[in-house]
Amino acid sequence: MDDYLRLTQKNKSHVVAGLLAIFLGLFGVHKFYLGYNQTGFVMLAVSIIGSLLTFGLAAAVIQVIAIIEGGIYLTRSQSTFDEVYVRHSREWF
Repeated sequence: MDDYLRLTQKNKSHVVAGLLAIFLGLFGVHKFYLGYNQTGFVMLAVSIIGSLLTFGLAAAVIQVIAIIEGGIYLTRSQSTFDEVYVRHSREWF
């Protein structure tokens, strides 16, 4: 099972993850791309449900977090990105 996870998460591009975070981060798409499904669902739920309760403020906060994450992903080298976000499964920032 560990080999399967390593193979499925092996080829994750920091550029794709960064662009997904910047443009679709409101919905947690970049988290789903990296294999962090639980975190992706949290971002999606906060964006949708939280926005209904806070008149869009929760979605704005999630979008700011996603833009920051996208910037971090894009400024990292591919090898550093792989080490931190793919191998060590760092889910936030």
